[in-house]
Amino acid sequence: MLESVTIAAEATFDATPTVMGGLSKFNYVFGANGTGKTTLSRIIANCGAFPRCSLSWKGGTHLETVVYNRDFVAANFHECDELPGIFTLGEKDAEAIRKIETAKTELDDLVGKQQGMRATLQGDDGNGGKKGELAVLEDEFKDACWAQKQKHDAKFKEAFEGVRGSQDKFKARVLQEIDSNTAPLCDIADLEKRAETVFGSAPVLANTIQAVDFSPILKCESDPILAKRVVGKADIDIAELILKLGNSDWVRTGRAFYDKDEPICPFCQQETPPTLEESLNNFFDEAFEKDSAAIKTLEERYKTEASRVQQVLTQLVSAPHPFLDSARLQPLKEQLDAKLRLNLQHLEKKSKEPSQSIALEPLNSVAEAIKGVLDDANGKVDTHNATVRNLEVEKKRLTAEVWRYLLDVELKTNLTTYNDKKTNVNAAIQGLQQKITTQDGLIAAKKIEIANLERETTSIQPTVDGINRLLKSFGFRGFELQQADNRPCYKLLRSDGSDAKETLSEGERTFVTFLYFYHLLKGSLSESGTSTNRIVVFDDPVSSLDSDILFIVGSLIKELFEEVRAGNSQIRQVFVLTHNVYFHKEVSFNPNRKQGAMNEETFWTVRKSENRSTLQKHDTNPIKSSYELLWVEVRNKDRSNLTIQNTLRRILENYFRILGGIDPDTICNKFEGKDRLICKSLFSWINDGSHSAHDDLYVSIEDAAVEGYLRVFREIFERTGHLPHYGMMMGDAWNNGVEPSTPESNIIAIAQVAGQTLEDVL
Repeated sequence: MLESVTIAAEATFDATPTVMGGLSKFNYVFGANGTGKTTLSRIIANCGAFPRCSLSWKGGTHLETVVYNRDFVAANFHECDELPGIFTLGEKDAEAIRKIETAKTELDDLVGKQQGMRATLQGDDGNGGKKGELAVLEDEFKDACWAQKQKHDAKFKEAFEGVRGSQDKFKARVLQEIDSNTAPLCDIADLEKRAETVFGSAPVLANTIQAVDFSPILKCESDPILAKRVVGKADIDIAELILKLGNSDWVRTGRAFYDKDEPICPFCQQETPPTLEESLNNFFDEAFEKDSAAIKTLEERYKTEASRVQQVLTQLVSAPHPFLDSARLQPLKEQLDAKLRLNLQHLEKKSKEPSQSIALEPLNSVAEAIKGVLDDANGKVDTHNATVRNLEVEKKRLTAEVWRYLLDVELKTNLTTYNDKKTNVNAAIQGLQQKITTQDGLIAAKKIEIANLERETTSIQPTVDGINRLLKSFGFRGFELQQADNRPCYKLLRSDGSDAKETLSEGERTFVTFLYFYHLLKGSLSESGTSTNRIVVFDDPVSSLDSDILFIVGSLIKELFEEVRAGNSQIRQVFVLTHNVYFHKEVSFNPNRKQGAMNEETFWTVRKSENRSTLQKHDTNPIKSSYELLWVEVRNKDRSNLTIQNTLRRILENYFRILGGIDPDTICNKFEGKDRLICKSLFSWINDGSHSAHDDLYVSIEDAAVEGYLRVFREIFERTGHLPHYGMMMGDAWNNGVEPSTPESNIIAIAQVAGQTLEDVL
């Protein structure tokens, strides 16, 4: 059975899909000619010819569609000389019929079980069941993957190249990496740091940091002159006194002043003996001067080397290399500077007092620490330069490592849950699909069995007899249906044997076509298929028929409905499409219906406004009478400005003039000014004499003018004392504080309009 019909971009239906959903066993569609009913019937007949439209079948089980519309009439009565024979089951072989009925019941049971399997597999609407569960699982995992893309995209966007714009592609890449990624797992901080180079903008080679040579300054620490006590010659006459007093450095300093002011002693200011200068020169001999010079040389060399080292380190700290850890280098430099200052003080003291033994602060530990910082930086430079020289390889390696991190860290829990659930759901889906395939085989075998049984007992003669019997019973005696000679076809012949097909009236042709279709519903155009489950569509089968035949057609269709309700027919669903109010009321009448639509039926109207067709579902039968239909148009918010004037005219004509016999001028005199002109214009349309239920007088007006006409239309009822009738007919579409009238009060209002008593009306 059809659950829904989707129409898009066909005839006057626009590209926005119109869905006719929630369909039931009996479906009634009412609409004027040209609104889209035949388009709907054609889509049901052959949806494959309409690529933008679709049919949704219950349980995914497609049924045969048999459609009566203008295409059926043309194919069977206009395009061929003979009617294809309709094969039906014979009535004599009761045993064969019983076997067919049994087989048909078994087939229905097989189909029912298969529909249950399909419902478990994909739900009633095709979007649920195990496949729906799998779809939800896939979406959840896709969202989890995409969340990681968004989290890391800023730093790893090049690793995600090609899948950054699609959630589906990103998820597919994750699943692909599971099977192919063999990269090692790296720390996220390392990945991000390397990504700055590998995925950065045009990386270039970095310069190596020049090593700081500490060996010259470290060598100074072991110079023996530092520990040597440098004093004068011991065998000189004044040596004993100088050595005893331990003031060699003091004497050496004062000697410079003596040289300038001899023979006056710079210390006591007494005149010195001539031998004092010689004694001083002999005490501070060549060896003393050599050692003193060595001390001075060491001091100067140390200053030079210290300045060199400090200058290099100052440059590194003030303009740090991108790979140098300045935070580690700075405190080491400060420690080195402090030791250098102290050693320079020691050397200065040694230079002034060469007789003193000193030891320099060792620099080896801080020098090694500084060398370690520089070596680490150069190691990073080497790694960076190797990356730059082999960038494409590094990009691939880093990309693989980024995906490995996502798999093993970020998505590990999601992947475990996803794989476990997917394995279970896929196993269930495969099991159901295998069962459905097995069921397909059983259904196909059962259909073959039914077809073979049908071939044994089918005939086209019962259709001839049935149609001719109906033709005669309804007064069509000038022609009849006969089987063609030795062929499974029919001809329409007159009593004299001449071909009657081309001389039939439009009404006769319509009636014969319908009878042919009616019998086709109970048979098949081949020897098999007479008991195939099917869907039937009646698209305006009463065109060109008079009221008597219209009633007959309606009765035959209702008889068909009863067979469907009783389960005595292979028909599973019926659509009735019509523009005829009387026919619609006739076929849709159901004495068991109380208020709204029953579970077995749906009601629809199809309208066309501004050359655009729309379908609307109703909770109850929307068509009660032609008069009620006019009010339906007034109540509709999407009413057409093109025809609303004529709709108002026909309501006023029916209610006031035809039923009430009131002079329109009497009503117009109740208005003044512009409203009176509007009232006269409404009644002037009445005077044009267009009384047919299907004649329209088209006068296009704007929305503002329409509102004016609708307002005056309401006030006509108000000023004539018939506002309760207006309230009843407008229903929920109008709320003016007036209680809608009951059917009894409405009869009283009609009697008042007609100037009669209630008894006269009754």
